[in-house]
Amino acid sequence: MIYFLIFFTIHDVLKAEKALKGRDVDIELVPVPRNLSSDCGMCIKLRGDLEGIMPYINGIEMDKCVSYDGKEYQFLAHS
Repeated sequence: MIYFLIFFTIHDVLKAEKALKGRDVDIELVPVPRNLSSDCGMCIKLRGDLEGIMPYINGIEMDKCVSYDGKEYQFLAHS
């Protein structure tokens, strides 16, 4: 499964990227897909275990978390 972690600011995106670097997770910074936002902002694309990374980014305010199965996007609840 692929997840898009969308934050309110680029500062938060970079903060989350820094928190996840060096961990055994497959992440990359990508533009927010147009289907999810008309803004030209960046987000984190994650392949793998969403629950496993949440403790590392706890405290960084996230706007949206979206899963993508190759066909459709699904907005997920997050805390």
